[in-house]
Amino acid sequence: MDPILLERAWDLVVERGAPAQLCVIRDGRVVLDRSYRCEPDALFWIFSAGKPYTAMLVHLLAERGELSLDDPVARWWPEFAQHGKGGITVRHVLQHRAGLPTAGSFLGDALAIADWDRSVRRIERAHPRWPAGEVPAYEILTFGFILGELVRRVTGVPVAELLRTEILEPLGARDTSLGLPDAAWSRHVPLRIRGPLGLPVQVVLNQRRTRRAVIPSAGISTTARDLGAFYDMLLNDGRVRGAVPDGEPSGTVILRPETVAAARVATSHDEVDRFAGFAMRWSQGFQLGGDGSPADLRGSLGRLNRPRVFGHNGSSCCIGWADPDSGIAFAYLTNRFDGRRAGADHQLALAGAVLEACGST
Repeated sequence: MDPILLERAWDLVVERGAPAQLCVIRDGRVVLDRSYRCEPDALFWIFSAGKPYTAMLVHLLAERGELSLDDPVARWWPEFAQHGKGGITVRHVLQHRAGLPTAGSFLGDALAIADWDRSVRRIERAHPRWPAGEVPAYEILTFGFILGELVRRVTGVPVAELLRTEILEPLGARDTSLGLPDAAWSRHVPLRIRGPLGLPVQVVLNQRRTRRAVIPSAGISTTARDLGAFYDMLLNDGRVRGAVPDGEPSGTVILRPETVAAARVATSHDEVDRFAGFAMRWSQGFQLGGDGSPADLRGSLGRLNRPRVFGHNGSSCCIGWADPDSGIAFAYLTNRFDGRRAGADHQLALAGAVLEACGST
């Protein structure tokens, strides 16, 4: 680890000027954990970077035999089968191949995000755009509500509660929650969104009603330290090794190694995602790094040029990923949304600087 090069990576955060946290863990050891213009325990809304939490909860239920990834969603949720959705399996949803990128329209889904019942009813009434399994089409909000309602139907426990007891508490992630608790409101970092519609969108997303809502595709509130620890646990084959600085190595097993491995297997390669509009590499819950080909350059993780990298971008604002080849777990959170391209360029420059500091480029 080159401390001078690692400092250059941090300089990129400072130069951007927005409140941010960056945590880098290597082989279970925290090598960088800093905050800029916010407290270390400030809570960021991480958009889609939170999707893997819900995905791994579903994988955990499959590991325990409570469901099968090849179960039709409608086995547990009969109303879901309406309008030709009866053949959609849990695996299809995890792979973003359910043919349901939205439940009608993205605007309609976005207007309903803080209302669980309304979002679920929209999904029940939705018509798939493509046959199940045929093409990848990013399920921007439907992913979380489908899997979250599935979890509730299978276990009888709301997804936020089950996530807390089965993954977050064993991990020691005390600053992570699906839906921001009222007691933590004073620690939340308001979003700052640029662009023609930035102000009205910002106003809606910064409302307490929105931030406290259970939105599995977007509504995780956390710190970079906690997100980094989540990815370090996955790098360690599902076993906690105390990467959170003030935590003791617990050795707690959250997931079996084969469960983590199955979640990381690539399910799409050079296919253009029909919702995103460009080629993305998906697994069963994660976005994957690429091989450096031109098709990868527009992806959220592609320019890391490492096929085994897995993680998830959150609106090119927040991101977490892990690299099994270098042992690095990376988490970067900020509240500034500049648009997808500008944000992604910043994320990728930061990732490249960290990998260079670790001698892994």
